[in-house]
Amino acid sequence: MIPSKEEWQQAWIARNGEALQQRFSSATVAICGLGGLGSNIAIALARAGIGTLRLLDFDRVDLTNLHRQQYKANQVGQYKTEALQEILGEIAPYTRVEIHATKVTEANLVSLLQEADIVCEAFDVAEAKAMLVNGVLEQLPRCYVVAASGMAGMDTPNTIQTRQKMKRLYVCGDGVSDVGNTTSLMAPRVMLCAAHQAHTVLRILAGMYEV
Repeated sequence: MIPSKEEWQQAWIARNGEALQQRFSSATVAICGLGGLGSNIAIALARAGIGTLRLLDFDRVDLTNLHRQQYKANQVGQYKTEALQEILGEIAPYTRVEIHATKVTEANLVSLLQEADIVCEAFDVAEAKAMLVNGVLEQLPRCYVVAASGMAGMDTPNTIQTRQKMKRLYVCGDGVSDVGNTTSLMAPRVMLCAAHQAHTVLRILAGMYEV
């Protein structure tokens, strides 16, 4: 039996306190890219009680995604937006999940993201990363960006860090590794970077900023 919405909310308040949970519950976080980073970020934020998650990705679940992304074998072929919405519905049924199975571009960026308090950049392609970060910082002056750079290969996980690059820009990762120059993306290291991104979102909403 699924707990009621009130029971769910009281459980979050008991863990986080009423004031902090109100910040989480009233927040809208957009996640651009729903691969190894984005799918893990979404699940972590849903578990934390973020009120609205806006999921953006035009891709479908592929068999090759399953070693590091939070999809299930029976979801292969589904749009990632729809598949992740299903998963989040099981994990946190009262979280509002908005899905957009579309490619984020310079032309539609503002319309897709203008209601977000924080945008998580979780793309694979460097050009797309730069486009998103620059677009949000230039056109959405109240919005924070939590981006990722470097989580590939078998290097020690201890090099994954969070750095505040600008007042509204945080970058998580080792800042060095590139999947194009190494063997693979390994699930634990990708998940660790995603956890950094998700926790950074919670810290920003809590008013706790890096120095």
